[in-house]
Amino acid sequence: MKIRTWVAACVLTGVAMPAVAGEVLVSAAASLTNAFKELAAQYEAAHPDAKVLTTFGASDVVLRQITEGAPADVFASADQKAMDKAEAAKAVDPATRVNFVRNEVVLVVPADNPRGIASLADLKKAGVTRIALGNPASVPVGRYTRAALEKAGAWDTVEAHEILGENVRQVLSYVERGEVDAGFVFATDAAIMKDKVKVVQVVETPTPVVYPIALVQRDGRAPEAADFLKFVMSSDGQAVLARYGFARP
Repeated sequence: MKIRTWVAACVLTGVAMPAVAGEVLVSAAASLTNAFKELAAQYEAAHPDAKVLTTFGASDVVLRQITEGAPADVFASADQKAMDKAEAAKAVDPATRVNFVRNEVVLVVPADNPRGIASLADLKKAGVTRIALGNPASVPVGRYTRAALEKAGAWDTVEAHEILGENVRQVLSYVERGEVDAGFVFATDAAIMKDKVKVVQVVETPTPVVYPIALVQRDGRAPEAADFLKFVMSSDGQAVLARYGFARP
């Protein structure tokens, strides 16, 4: 009864509960969801005594959870800015930071493409009124998108019709369900919904879309965390990521 009471108190007060021995807690960008779930399964298969628990969301949101005390051993971000914030907050060990995959931003439309959008230029069409993108304030794909559109001279058009998503998967969902005329997601996200969304243009970004990963700096970090990061960087780990469309950095 005392243990149950303590657990309940932790939940109610937001106190982070310690990880169980052998558990690796991985907090990662939403765009890594499918690939990291497979990485976790493969790692567990090779290490029967280990368990990899994953949580996903917008990189900035995941980082905020870590800095507010949510237990995590590994942090994987979709852009350098979120990882820079993690370093500044001393939330990660900078000596373990490494770039591990590369991606692209793409313009997608619903599969039936009712507005006939074929490029950024078509976003100026009179019938285009809803364009989804990640919130640039907290979502890496949104930051990449805004920078690319500003460079292309298309930001004002998109901003006037923007529908902001809390993470890249929410943006993808808006497009897949036909709730918006177009949206900006990562190429790897579009690939998992290729029967529901259509890529009409790869969007050139001023900075490469390169994802960093690092060990979280905290007492009680799982000893297996470093081994899991090593697995992500291994040829086997990179092969998994490649199957989901990620390229080497």
